[in-house]
Amino acid sequence: MNARFEWMVALRYLRSRRSDGFISVIAGFSLVGICLGVAVLIIVMSVMNGFREELMSRILGLNGHIAVSGYAGELQDYDDLAARVRAIPGIASVTPLIHGQALASNQGVASGAIVRGIDTETLKAHPFVSTNVITGSLDDFGGADAIALGQRLASKLYVRVGDRLTLIAPRGTATPFGMAPRMRAFTVVATFEVGVYDYDNAFIFMPMEEAQIYFQIPGAVSALEIFVDEPDDMDQYLRPIAELTEQVGVITDWRQMNVSLFSALQVERNVMFLILTLIILVAAFNIVSSLIMLVKDKARDVAILRTMGAAQGSIMRIFMIAGASIGFIGTLLGVALGVVLTVNINNIQKGLEKLTGTVLWNPEIRFLTEMPSKMEFSEVITIVIMALLLSFLATIPPARRASRLDPVDVLRYE
Repeated sequence: MNARFEWMVALRYLRSRRSDGFISVIAGFSLVGICLGVAVLIIVMSVMNGFREELMSRILGLNGHIAVSGYAGELQDYDDLAARVRAIPGIASVTPLIHGQALASNQGVASGAIVRGIDTETLKAHPFVSTNVITGSLDDFGGADAIALGQRLASKLYVRVGDRLTLIAPRGTATPFGMAPRMRAFTVVATFEVGVYDYDNAFIFMPMEEAQIYFQIPGAVSALEIFVDEPDDMDQYLRPIAELTEQVGVITDWRQMNVSLFSALQVERNVMFLILTLIILVAAFNIVSSLIMLVKDKARDVAILRTMGAAQGSIMRIFMIAGASIGFIGTLLGVALGVVLTVNINNIQKGLEKLTGTVLWNPEIRFLTEMPSKMEFSEVITIVIMALLLSFLATIPPARRASRLDPVDVLRYE
């Protein structure tokens, strides 16, 4: 029996007739299940990939790959130390900065803030801040009392460009009457929005000289922020940096600073993949049940084909083609649906938010202001292969059962 005939019979069995319509309904549910399983897997894995990449690029882009912090919160002779670290092969940049906390206050509204003292030209060259200025300009950042802050923090404190914002330092000034809070008003010259909620909601940049005066560390900085060419291979940089800085500061790389976050993301990604794979597995079991019912319903047809000379292998292939066709079509539809939804994920999110009146992506919880997505071709191929393999394996038991039907027994009891 040739392959063309086997395909014709298999596809004919999948068409609905009044007598076996229920079987076709189950086959349809199997197809929809595989389609949804593949689509959901592609969407979720793409969002997880995008989330991790955005966090990596933004967090590392703002915090650096390696930080050298002074033992007492101060690094002296930092220019000479920074120059020696820059000479290490693979070091992209070294930025001296002052890192501190303050209470920002305006019109009776107060909020905790993270203040960073940084050189004016360095801030203007910062790829995340300089390209995401919302109001004002960094050209005015070099003023005596100028600051730039996150847009969400500015909105929370009701300040705009040109307004004065009061910063209260955590360490006060000693007076004959005790410790007095150290307060100073600064002029807002720019607001920025980098797309990471915690930074837009808390960060304030201040010129280096002003930060040294404000935090009372003249001629010193809090740390050196180091960017490297290969952040995934940190070990090659740590030893030469340690040889230069072990007497003056503590070295921390991005893996130590964000170990809990990225470990949790990796675990969540793996668990989500396993859980969502169960959708495809359930759909594969539906293929098994629909084929078993199809075998039972077509037992007389199978017996007739056997008496006409059809071999067991041919009968087995007919039912395997029928089941695999469901899995193949469902997988193709799932890939198409998953790709379309992934590409338009943000538009769909905004549309659903307008339709339902609820916030589906809260930046206060999700850390990023927009839902990211990054579809990896290798991952899509893995999902497709897994779906096709499960669909194919699901066809084997009922197909073997059909091929072993005894035509004499079947026709005797008909």
